[in-house]
Amino acid sequence: MRILMLGASGLIGSAAVARLSSDGHQIIAVGRRSGVPALGVTEQFRLDIAKTTDPAAWEPHLGGIDAVVNCAGVLQDAPGSSTSGVHERGVSALFSACERRGIRRVVHLSAVGVDRETPTAFSRSKLAGDKALMAVDLDWVILRPSVVVGRAAYGGSALLRGLAALTFIPTIPETAPLQIVHLDDVVDAIAFFVRPDSPARVVLDVVGPKRMTYQEVVSLFRRWMRWPPAKALSVPAWVAGLAYRLGDAVALLGWQPPIRSTARREMVRGATGDASQFARMMGQAPRDVERCLAAEPASVQERWFARLYLLKPLVFGILALFWIATGVVSLGPGWDRGIELVMEGGTSRPLAVLAVLSGGLADTAIGLAIAFRRTARLGLYAAFVISIAYAIIGTILVPRLWFDPLGPMLKIGPIMVFNLVALAIHDDR
Repeated sequence: MRILMLGASGLIGSAAVARLSSDGHQIIAVGRRSGVPALGVTEQFRLDIAKTTDPAAWEPHLGGIDAVVNCAGVLQDAPGSSTSGVHERGVSALFSACERRGIRRVVHLSAVGVDRETPTAFSRSKLAGDKALMAVDLDWVILRPSVVVGRAAYGGSALLRGLAALTFIPTIPETAPLQIVHLDDVVDAIAFFVRPDSPARVVLDVVGPKRMTYQEVVSLFRRWMRWPPAKALSVPAWVAGLAYRLGDAVALLGWQPPIRSTARREMVRGATGDASQFARMMGQAPRDVERCLAAEPASVQERWFARLYLLKPLVFGILALFWIATGVVSLGPGWDRGIELVMEGGTSRPLAVLAVLSGGLADTAIGLAIAFRRTARLGLYAAFVISIAYAIIGTILVPRLWFDPLGPMLKIGPIMVFNLVALAIHDDR
């Protein structure tokens, strides 16, 4: 079959691409960003789902398509991310276009529990998308997974690993039970229901067999990575609230942290469902996540990722603040001292003023670029290049700084390495 895949680069979508392509299907991937296609992707094209709200805009891409699998989703509204656009308006147009073109089979991923409670724009828009699909004359299937974990990690599943790396297990207030589901179960369901001979007009909760608290899940991942048991530490409500607000603020810069106000309200709702329905429809019981983890021991890569996960926002935050601060100091209280240092190398005052002004503005611009996700990589490259330039210029004009007890020149090296580390961990998925 030729399968149109939305959200092909996500946690579930990428696993579905791997499975469906290995089953012999051709995958046509839809993405908001262009890039090197993943192994298993036959074709890909660039399209912003949230902005493609006219069925006619989808139809040129549906030629020869036999089925559609929608794995696209966003947690919260932010610049460049629209829950209603991705979960409702865009896919509603796609469903109508499928109906016009006679593409019967649509497998659509929603979220568990949206039929019971919708406390956020995320869950409300997911439910609206479900209803839009139910309203068209198609052989639709709606899968509603719980929190998904597997070998790959992104979003909530990555956060679980990061929390497991702490020396304590944070007890987060107002968290309801979870029935975490293994990624392979979700992919099995997609591969099963995408077949034209499989049941249609089905809404299925895809959940694990056990109800667990958030702390129990974190403890499970800690045991998986062979770390000793850790004591639980109750997180005050105001600390948790501050963390969620910081996540919202960071999202305004284009980053996508899993700790945001939407996550807070969704965690109060919990993520549970009827696991027996999965067994009846699929002919197999959902996997026990603990057994799956035990069958595939954690490697050193897993432990590196877990330890780095919560350090990543610190790395980018400190680098952004560092470069902004150096620019502000150069243009403010350090202005006269900067001019003196440049003139010490025999430069005229006008040139010294230009050099300090240019350096201060460049440092500030680099810091701001690192702070925004869209420009962070460019900012990190610029920081690396300008660090080399500062080392060369400083050596020519004021070589004695190499022997200064505060080490202003010697510290350029660690800063450059820090920038390389940030470049290495920049990708989210």
